[in-house]
Order: sequence, then C-alpha cells, then structure tokens
Amino acid sequence: MSQTTLLEEVVQWSKDTCRLEVKSVLPKLISMHYKTESWEEHIHVLKIITDMFLPHLSLSELEDECFSKVLPKVGKMFNTLMEEITNQVGGLSIQNTEIHSFLRNILQVMVQVLEVLSGCVRHVCSFEEAPALDSIRSLPSCILKVLRNTFQHCKESGEVYCGRLSLVGDLLQGLFKEAYSLQKGLMELMDRISLENTASEGDVSDIITVIHSLLDICSVISNLDIALHANTWKFIIKQCVKYGSLVEERLRHGDITSCLCDDLLASFHSCLELAEQISQAGPQQVAHSPEYKLFQKTAKMCRFFANTLVHYIKEFKAFLSKSCGRFHQLYLQIVSKFPPSLCSPVLPSPLSEELNGAALVPMDALLSQLLPLRPFAESVLNPSQQLSPETELPHCLLLVSVMGQFPSHPEEALQLWCDGSHFPEDTPRLPLFRALFQSFRRCCMERRVPVLLPGVMMKGQAQGNVTLHHHVCVMLCARVASLPPEHFPLLERSLLEAVLQPDTQTALLATDVWCFMARYGTAELCLHHGLLTAQLVKSCGGECYQLSHLSLLLRRMVFLMTPEHQMELVERFPPSQDDNLPVWCHILLRALSHDARQRVEADIITLTDTTVTNWQKAGCKLGQLDKVNKALLSLLMVVRGVSPEAECGSSALTIISQLWVAMCPSQVQSHPSIQCTLKLLLSMSAILVKSFDPQVICQALVCVGAMVSEKCPDDLLLAALEFLASLGKVFIPHDSQSQVFPRLSDVFGVLLAERSWLINQHTLEAFAHFAEVTNHEEVISQSLSSEDTKNKVVNFLSKTINAQETAETRLERLRLETPVLDRHNIILETNEKTAAEVSAASADDDQSTADTEPCPKRARQETSVEEYSRYLQTAESSLRALQTLVEGHATDTPDWVTSRLQELQTLITHISTANPPNH
Repeated sequence: MSQTTLLEEVVQWSKDTCRLEVKSVLPKLISMHYKTESWEEHIHVLKIITDMFLPHLSLSELEDECFSKVLPKVGKMFNTLMEEITNQVGGLSIQNTEIHSFLRNILQVMVQVLEVLSGCVRHVCSFEEAPALDSIRSLPSCILKVLRNTFQHCKESGEVYCGRLSLVGDLLQGLFKEAYSLQKGLMELMDRISLENTASEGDVSDIITVIHSLLDICSVISNLDIALHANTWKFIIKQCVKYGSLVEERLRHGDITSCLCDDLLASFHSCLELAEQISQAGPQQVAHSPEYKLFQKTAKMCRFFANTLVHYIKEFKAFLSKSCGRFHQLYLQIVSKFPPSLCSPVLPSPLSEELNGAALVPMDALLSQLLPLRPFAESVLNPSQQLSPETELPHCLLLVSVMGQFPSHPEEALQLWCDGSHFPEDTPRLPLFRALFQSFRRCCMERRVPVLLPGVMMKGQAQGNVTLHHHVCVMLCARVASLPPEHFPLLERSLLEAVLQPDTQTALLATDVWCFMARYGTAELCLHHGLLTAQLVKSCGGECYQLSHLSLLLRRMVFLMTPEHQMELVERFPPSQDDNLPVWCHILLRALSHDARQRVEADIITLTDTTVTNWQKAGCKLGQLDKVNKALLSLLMVVRGVSPEAECGSSALTIISQLWVAMCPSQVQSHPSIQCTLKLLLSMSAILVKSFDPQVICQALVCVGAMVSEKCPDDLLLAALEFLASLGKVFIPHDSQSQVFPRLSDVFGVLLAERSWLINQHTLEAFAHFAEVTNHEEVISQSLSSEDTKNKVVNFLSKTINAQETAETRLERLRLETPVLDRHNIILETNEKTAAEVSAASADDDQSTADTEPCPKRARQETSVEEYSRYLQTAESSLRALQTLVEGHATDTPDWVTSRLQELQTLITHISTANPPNH
C-alpha cells in the first residue's frame, strides 16, 4: 500500500479501528513523517498521528511509541520554517502575490504546529493520574524551543517585516495567541508533575531545563504581554521552591535574580514615565487620565517583581553571594527616585503613594533578607566603591536603615556590620558607624538644600519633617543606646575620626552622638571623654580645623560633667599654667560649677595680668606677643561670662585698657601677631564698652580706621564690626565727640562700601544695630555719605529682596559649589598629620585596649551620707598621696606647699566648727 493510499484510508477509520491498528500503523505514519519534505504533507501526517492514534496510547507508551520519535522532527521543521521566512521576507509586498502567499502559508503551518503541540499537552493532561516526567520527556523540551522561537519572531516582527506587517498581521496575532495558549497548557502540565527526593538525575536535569528555558523566554516576552510575563515568572519561582533541595545547587541563581532585577527596574521606570505624563495634565485629572489605568497595571507588576525577588532571596539566599552587589545597586537606583532625593520627580499624591507601595516599601523587606549576608555587607561597606552623586543619599539612608533593623536580627548580624574586616585576607569592609559618617559627609548637596525626611513620631505630636542631620543623629543615638559594650571601642574610634576630618557638619554630627553617649552613660565615662578631648585640644598646634571641631566637643562635654569632675578637669589642666590655656580659651565658663568657675576665672586673670605686665616690662617686644595673645584668648572667655561690674570684669578692663594704649595703628597691617591682638581686644571691648574711658574708645577707633583703610583678614573685620555695633550703647561726652564721631562715621562709611558680600552683610547688621540703640543720630547721617550707601541701608532695613533665586537655579549653583568644597577638604586632608591627629591615634589605641565593659549608668541622685563619704574618701586619698610625695622629696618640697597646707587646715577647722558632732 502506497503512502498516499494509506493516508487516504486512515482518515476514514473510526476510533475503534484506530485503536485496533495503532501498533501496526503508527510506526508507518512516523516513518512517513520523517521522510516527507512537504510542509503540507508533514503537518497532515502529524495531525493524523496526534488526533487519531495518540489517544489510544497509554501514558506509559507516549514517550517511547510517539513523542521521542515524532517531536525531534517537529522542532527541526519549525526551525526550517523560521529560516524560510528570514530568507523570503525581503520580497514581501502587496504586488508580489507569490511571496505574499508563500509567507502566509508558512505562518499558517507554524500555527498548525502549535495547535498540534497544544493537542499533545491536552491529551497528557486528560489522564487522571499525574504523568511521570520520563513518560513525556521529549514534549516539554520541544515545546519550549518552539515557544522561544515563536515569541522572538513576534517580538522582532516590526523589524523583520519592515513596514509590511499589515500583510501578515492577522496570522502573527494568531501565532502569538496559540503560543500563549500552548505555554499556559505546558505550565499546567508541569504543575501536575511531582518529583520525589529520590528522583533520577535525568528527571532533575529535565526540570532544570524547563526552568532555565522559561527564564530565557521571560527575557523575550517582557514587552509583549504583561499577564503572560507575570504568569511565567510565577511558574518559575514556584518550580524553584517546589524542588528546592533537588535543584538549588544547579539553578542559574545569578541569571534568575538578574532578570528579576531588570524586570523590576524596567517596570519601575515605566511607572515613573507614565506618572510624569499623567502629572502634566494637572492634579485634578489624575484619576481620569487615559494613562492612569496603564500606570496602575505597571505599578502592580512593579510590586509583583519586587515581592517575587524578596521571596526568591528568602528561599535561596545561601546561593546568592555573587548577586549581592547587584541587589545593592538595585536598592540605590530605586530609592534615588523617591523623595527626599534631589533627582526624584515631583508627582501628585495618589501616584506617589501607589509608586511608594509598589517599589519603595518592598525595599525594606529586601534589606531585611539581605542584611545577614556577608557578601551584601561587603558590597555596602566596601571602602573603595565609587557612587554617583544621585546615589550618595540613598546609600546613606541604606546604612541608616541597616541600623534600624538590627533589633530584629541576631547578634551575628550586628557583629558583621559593626566590626569591619579584621584580617588581610578578608574582603575590605568598613565598620558601619565609620561608613555612615563617610556617607553623610558625601551628601553635601542634600545637607545644604536641605532635604527633609519624616521625623520620629512623638506621643501627642504630629509627625514632622526633619533634616538629614537630625534624622541620622536620632537613628545613631537610638542605636548607641542599645549597643552591646564590646562594640564601643570601634564606635569611639569612628566618632573621633569623624571629628578630626575637615567637613564641619559631619564633625558636628559626631559631636552630637558623642555627647549623647557621654550623657547616656556613666559620669565616669563623661569625665574620661572630657579629659581625652581636653588633651587633644591641648595637643593641637596653631589654628586648624581639628582644633575647631575638638574645641566644640570639649565645650559641650564640660556641660555634661558633674561638679566634682569639672574640678578634676581644672586640677588636671590648671589654668595657672601657660600650656593649659589652649584648653580654657575654648570652654564656656558658665558651664562650670561655682567653685570651678571662680578658680578658673581667678587663675586666668592672674596669669593674663602677669603675662601682660612682663611683656610691658620687657619693652613690648613683638616676638613675645604670641604669648600675650594666648593669654588674651583665655581672658576673652572670662569676659564673655562675667558682668563688667564684677571683680573679674574690672581686672579685665584694666588689662584691656593698658593694651589699647600700647597698640600702634601703623603696625597693624604689617604684623599678623598684632592683628591677632587687635581682634581679641575688639571682641573683649565690645562686651565691656560701657566701662571704657572715651579716650580708649578713640584709640580703638584709630586702630580700626588704620586697619580698614587697607586690606586685612575677614575675621578681623568681623571683630571690628562687633565693636562698632556695641558703640551704640555708649553715650560719648560732648568734649570727646569731635574725636570719636568723625572716626566712627568714616569707618562705617568705608565698610558699608565694601564689595565683599559677607563683610557687607555683617556691616549692614552692625550698622542697623548701632542705629537702633544710639543716642548720637548725627553719626548715622555722617556715615551715609553716598546715595548708593543710603539705598543699600534703606533696602536692608525694609528687608527688600532684590532678586529671588529659583529652586532650579539654587540647585545648579549648589552643584557647582560642591566640587569646590570637596577639593578644599581634600587639600586639607592631604596635608601632614597634625599633633592632634597623632595624639588622637595614640589615645584611641589606649582606649581600644581598655576594658570594654562600661560602668553602670549613673544614679539619679545620691543621699547626703553617700556624698559626705565620697568627698572625705577623695580628700583622704589626696592627702595621703601628698604625704608620700613630701616624705620622698623632703629637701625639694616648694615653700608654698606649707602655706597651702595651712590654708587647708583652716578650711578643715571651719568645716568642723560649722557642723559640730551630736552628743
């Protein structure tokens, strides 16, 4: 019987005949299927096999009797059809009916092939029992290859058919629809299959192939159909989790997570584009915009991909070490598009809330899963990573979020992030606190705008927005409060490093946290930190940014010390010694207890008076003026804290008046040390000006006039303006007015004409303050010598704004200024280490070797009995130490020791008689 006769006869058979003849006829049909070269005959034979004979094979016979013999040829034929389209599509046109008909024929055959494969899937699914994978092994592999080619062809159809898509569009639509149905059927079939833990190597390999093939298909269909894309991903993740232990070591985890990240970012960026388009229509039209439904669908996909990624990481985190860097970048890329980031779009509230729930909220869950992973910590804390300006703030917020999640993770996670790398072979990893300070420093733009973040919601108060500094400070302090003792040495080292770097606001943040730590801990801890800071301040040589930052820390630390510890600070760094003056010139004396303050004031006044007297006796030599300036700087702190009528104020007034008389105006410009003296005298005179003799004021104005007539340092001009403003409070006697008024008005006139915006602004403020309180109004009119100056003062007093800077212009200006500031800080840091840094490193090493277990928190109050006991023990201990010293150096004991002991004896007698014992 010929092939043609067989086919003609078979198509007439009934179901029963086919069932009876299946064993004898099916091999012949399969042979015909392989031998035919005609596509039409091929698909005809294939349909006969699948429609008439396949239903009569048992589940166990499908693979060996049919699928393994038929499907390989189906896959090859489908590839041949695709190649034919590629070869012939160039001639496609409405006029070329032959090519047109030929290509439509091919597409129709391709559709029929998909229909045949769908029939095979439906037949397998018709069995009540779930199929074993080895009974249909050839079917999934064939279908997946055909689907990959089909979807790729549909995706590239616009390029393949080059504007002639309409000629075959209906068939391409049918082709995609059939492929969609076939894939859906295949996934339902694979869902029915279950592998036991004892599954064969072949079965596991087949499952792996299915997962990876569908992963490849995902990259093709991502822009074709949202529902198909989502369902494919659901199936992939479901299969991965279903066969977890069987497949986890062979899955392409990196490819899976990379594709998820790509799809998440693609849908997220699509949401942003749609949201910006919708927002252009105005806030009232958001819900009615035609793009809004598409935005909602895209946001839903964004949420789906984010949650899917989190779920996958949760299941396979042990295999994702190589992907942690990508997760880090994904986090930064998404967070950078949300407020308060400066590059985030401004969106209407409904769109912003939807996008926030779709992409930003899942980032917290993502971080929670990644936080225990060492590779992720190494990526985030990498000291050499280079971040773009747009991701600096997200990176800082990431570090803050990591700190916030510590309470919900085990101690190991805290150690991983807080300890940094210890050994050379470890991947370099910064300690978290150090990394956070460095990241905060790099957010220069965001701090200067400033950007605002949601603050901590307090009981009974509405949640408000706070600056980045406030946000980071609160989170850091909260974490310090719960930090285990063993992590404090690294924390202290990070704080000290942050204080000693050139960015002032970063140093201020470290100071805030340091003061919280000192206040939250024990009084002894506060004393220890205060003494350390004082030593560092003392070690700083000359003016430098480290001294400025350390002095701020010391000034605030003194406020937190107990009165006893303040006295200990005084004893450790007695103000009566020259080398300790750098410490006391930075401490606000009002922070000290009454006894400590009196001691410091008296010592500084005495030392300054002695220093100035000795300088004058030596002939007022210029080379010795630096020593005088050091004493005057400490005296300034005394003057700022006392009233002019007090004894200290009177003594300071005498010293300052003597120095004004000794000042030589002609030398101010040529000698920096004299400029320093003049600046200090001006600052103190501004405070004590009401007590000055008019001649002293006149002398001061002569020096200021000589100074402003030539270019001089800005800080000196600012001190002069402070002094000039204070003169408004002084009534000048009539006989001195002719000397004072012309000089005063001349100086104001020169400074009001100053071109520097900084000096000009301070001059306007000083002049306004003077004019507000002075009784000598003629000085005001004499100072306004030109029409331009008058207009400038009038505009300032009326708060007239000449030009308002737009938000965009301001941002652009800040962007241009930021690199300049960065370069300046880098130059400061690349200079040689100062003595303060060296001392800090030494002190830090000592601290790191100390006992890391802190003392218990200080008590709220002590009973009077406990106070008596503690003071007596301290006194006894000090006296015994002095006894040992005197007995060991009897011949070298200074004479003044005896007199001081007699004073102490008198004090003890007075205490005893003031509180007689009870009988």
